[in-house]
Amino acid sequence: MDISMILNGEEWMPASMFNSILIVLILSVFFIICSRAVKGADPKKPSKGLVFFLELVVTNIEGMCKSMINDQKGRFGPFIGMLIFYLVIANLLGLIGLVTPTSNYNVTLSLALFSLLYLNFSGIQIKGVLRHLKDTFLGDFPVLLPLNIIGELSKILSLSFRLFGNILSGSVITFVVIYLLGWFTIPLMPVLNLYFDVFAGLLQTMIFCFLLMIWLGDVIVDDEEKKENKI
Repeated sequence: MDISMILNGEEWMPASMFNSILIVLILSVFFIICSRAVKGADPKKPSKGLVFFLELVVTNIEGMCKSMINDQKGRFGPFIGMLIFYLVIANLLGLIGLVTPTSNYNVTLSLALFSLLYLNFSGIQIKGVLRHLKDTFLGDFPVLLPLNIIGELSKILSLSFRLFGNILSGSVITFVVIYLLGWFTIPLMPVLNLYFDVFAGLLQTMIFCFLLMIWLGDVIVDDEEKKENKI
């Protein structure tokens, strides 16, 4: 029985939400350790161990942001990196028998809302409040305002339902197979875990982040096109 579900014999918090909080705490401690490791590293010597791993991850995330978002200033890398770390761990928890946080719609909805807030906040930082609101909701045809509002709200559903549905469906299918086959499921478990936990988990992580980067890229492209037209 999951320790997150028991306190004085009563259910006090869904296992998925408890595990989500646990991941955040673990990542916080991990990043503190990473910060100290980087500060203590000798720049004159080749990187190794944790520092080498961090350089590899940061370089690839920044390269991905530059190619997909045209993020030359590196402003979006930390946020995208944080999402990747969280989602990878959250989606792989099923491998060790814990409830996957992203199988709870409350968790994926919170991630989608937070991502959309970040998207709009970035647009406001780049273009200003009025111009961002105008480009987002009015565009070149103000008559399409209702459709633009629906389009922005659909981003929340697109991010949250896609992640939630795929992760939950994997858990449900695995449970059904175990229920139907019983002990005969044991030889199939590595295959089920490999597909639903590893492959599907990593795939949904990248889809979530790619969609967000595409929308962030639209904000930057719109801003650059406006500047070029003025010139």
